[in-house]
Amino acid sequence: MPSRHDIVTFQDAPVPPGASPWVDGAGPSPDVAVVPPDPAWPARFDEIAEAVRRALGWRALVVEHVGSTSVPGLPAKPVIDVDLVVADPADEAAYVPALEALGLELRVREPWWHEHRLLRGTAPACHLHVFGPDSPEVVRHRIFRDWLRGNPDERERYAAAKLTAAAASSAAGEHGMQYNARKERVVREIYGRAFAATGLA
Repeated sequence: MPSRHDIVTFQDAPVPPGASPWVDGAGPSPDVAVVPPDPAWPARFDEIAEAVRRALGWRALVVEHVGSTSVPGLPAKPVIDVDLVVADPADEAAYVPALEALGLELRVREPWWHEHRLLRGTAPACHLHVFGPDSPEVVRHRIFRDWLRGNPDERERYAAAKLTAAAASSAAGEHGMQYNARKERVVREIYGRAFAATGLA
């Protein structure tokens, strides 16, 4: 388990010189459209989770629905975000081939940032984030999700930030990473209140 300090401390590790997080010429998504909440999103997560657990068996330590599509009533990009915890994300041979057999594609490899890997799926559209058992990101994602689910005012605040960021990024022709940067201040403020409420900060 990550320490309390690690959970509340954001470590935005820079890309090492000469390295790239993108696999085989991949890049950030140009689609920053945020759509109204879809009640079908939880069922799409269930479909993905069932397939991942079937493919990996006990190697899938945690399969969690996270991100905006996991919060009822929250506008989102129509892509299901999933956190997958495995024993060792660096051991790609232990899980990537089985996930590729499901149609998922390895797009991001970030050994310098919690050994994060990202696989993209298209049917249904999903981002499968792979972390190890000690990653604070998995804990943070769950806290953020549950905080938004339980606090309608925070959910509305985040929805407004998302819609504003999406409109600005679309007008400027920006990609998904730039959209994320536009709403980061509000995200960190919400995290701060959640950490305080939980006693972590």
